[in-house]
Amino acid sequence: QTQCQTQSQTQSMSNSMSNSMSSTPKLFIKRAAIASAALASYGAIVYLTYEFMSATMEKNSRSTSSNNATATSSTTNSNHHQFSHVTDPNRNLTFQKLASMYDYQISSEENAMLLPLFRRCLLYFHARGKVLEVGAGTGRNLDYYSFSTTPITSQHGNNNCVDEVILTDISDEMLRQAREKVKQHKHKDRFKLFVADAKDMTKYYPDDSFDTVVDTFGLCSFDDPVKVLKELQRVCKKSGGKILLLEHGRSKSCGPLTNYLDKTAERHAKNWGCVYNRDLDTILKESGVIVETLYTW
Repeated sequence: QTQCQTQSQTQSMSNSMSNSMSSTPKLFIKRAAIASAALASYGAIVYLTYEFMSATMEKNSRSTSSNNATATSSTTNSNHHQFSHVTDPNRNLTFQKLASMYDYQISSEENAMLLPLFRRCLLYFHARGKVLEVGAGTGRNLDYYSFSTTPITSQHGNNNCVDEVILTDISDEMLRQAREKVKQHKHKDRFKLFVADAKDMTKYYPDDSFDTVVDTFGLCSFDDPVKVLKELQRVCKKSGGKILLLEHGRSKSCGPLTNYLDKTAERHAKNWGCVYNRDLDTILKESGVIVETLYTW
């Protein structure tokens, strides 16, 4: 009887192992299918969000243009066809118009692409001492700095935390939004804000003024990104200083994505003041900045 029970148990265990092994490939396929569906959904959400926001911006722009339309000569019409929002010297005025609704319009897209996580990783772990942030806009980076618990105690700053942050932008309307956020920040006394053109700050700061210089998604918006990077190198301390960049631009590994950026660059520049198909590798090379670490996604 004992022998029969043992054989029966052994057979039962064998059947159980067989069923488990046979179900493993099915489980793997099921999980792979779920992961693929989730990735496809994520990509679709990002794409549809961008298309919806761009279409809305373009519709509003057409409506405004229609209301303000005036008769023009044939010469003016001829020149209009040569006009480009990408090279428009007044392109940055777009930020003046977008400022009051900018955070509301851009937040869903940034969250979908996990950009708040990238901002935090860049600034919380790498920004130190006295910080200059150019193209600060509405202050979307305010909560990602790791501040020291005590005020500045020396001109060398804190080696592990941020002592103070200077926020600059060419748009006073964007900085107006940032100022409102600073008023509610627990480290509001550590921030200073003023309007300045990032490509020339000689009248404000001498060479080697900052431990850390930050620009997030600004190289796509500056009229002369190469000159801006040269200026950032000037004000950043040569010994121990660092420049932190978080940017977007044309892809070198995904042809369809780059084609899409090129195709829609004019519309995007018109709606957002951003030239998002710029070649960042070329910009970095022409500026002479020394790249120590580079990650691409």
